[in-house]
Amino acid sequence: MSTGPRHGSQTTGASSPSGEVPAHRVDGRKRRGRGGRPGLGYLRWRGQDRRGHTTWQRGPILAALALLTAGVLAFHRQIPDTAGNIGSFIESFLPWVGLALPPLLVIALLRRSATAVAALLVPTLLWSSLFGSLLTDKTGGAYDFTVVQHNVWAYNKDIPGTVRNMEAADPDVISLVEVSGVELPQFESSLAKEYPYRAIEGTVGLWSRYPVSDTEPVDLKIGWVRALRAVVSTPAGQVAVFVAHLPSVRVTFDGGFTANERDAGAEALGQALAAEELPRVILLGDLNGTLNDRSLAPVTSQLRSAQAAAGAGFGFTYPAQFPMTRIDQIMTRGVIPTNAWTLPEDGSDHLAIAAHIEL
Repeated sequence: MSTGPRHGSQTTGASSPSGEVPAHRVDGRKRRGRGGRPGLGYLRWRGQDRRGHTTWQRGPILAALALLTAGVLAFHRQIPDTAGNIGSFIESFLPWVGLALPPLLVIALLRRSATAVAALLVPTLLWSSLFGSLLTDKTGGAYDFTVVQHNVWAYNKDIPGTVRNMEAADPDVISLVEVSGVELPQFESSLAKEYPYRAIEGTVGLWSRYPVSDTEPVDLKIGWVRALRAVVSTPAGQVAVFVAHLPSVRVTFDGGFTANERDAGAEALGQALAAEELPRVILLGDLNGTLNDRSLAPVTSQLRSAQAAAGAGFGFTYPAQFPMTRIDQIMTRGVIPTNAWTLPEDGSDHLAIAAHIEL
């Protein structure tokens, strides 16, 4: 009996005993590799996954989260303040909403979800529209006036170091807020030589190389003095300088983001700015709110931010150890900011800020 192959049959190492072609050879597609892990074809975007979902059907939850993020960015002013001032709180940290986008993108790519990736384009474009200009370097240009603003903190233990830090910017005017009665004599003695002209009202003060006149407190409607207005006579002419420290906001479990006093102070400060007759105006202070915060509209609608106009980056100032928001502001009207920056950390819980101004 012959033991050779049957007539007409062929033997190959690729055939199964039944003569069928192995599944991993069908249409050139690769199935699961060793150990049950996906082969290269499984990682492709085209085609269906094991549940029969196409790339446009996968990731609906991711897409919804992306569109929710876009909604916060686009309609943050419509988020109500009725429950714990939540809208104002979100606006104070609005740039950080963008941190949700990178992890959502990574998950969308791992899920091979074209729907989620497309949805993420919407908040990405919105974030870029809102904050992209802040990331460009707009510093540089001629100037003839330099200002420094600092919340020096009532518990500052290094006043000499704080003064050196501010003087390193070579300012013509220094404004200080949250100056306690204990600290005031130390600041006066440290700044007297370089800045012989000063104006003090309550817990805020202004030191200047040029004569200061017409000093008066600004009533913030909070029961004590935390703002002033003065006229600084520079070689280029008079400038109305406002120094303000709006009331602090608090985050509490029962009251949420409490900002009623801050909001009332912003309204009163806005009225004082609107009544100012000098064409050149500079506002220096801790407004306890960002430019995105709707509650500061009485102020921000009248002035321009030096950081937005002439800075590089967000210029976050608080807290000093890990700045997450910019609540300290230099704002102007009738003059041109040409540079804006933050100073290094010193003995305060805020970073000082500075700006060059063309009068």
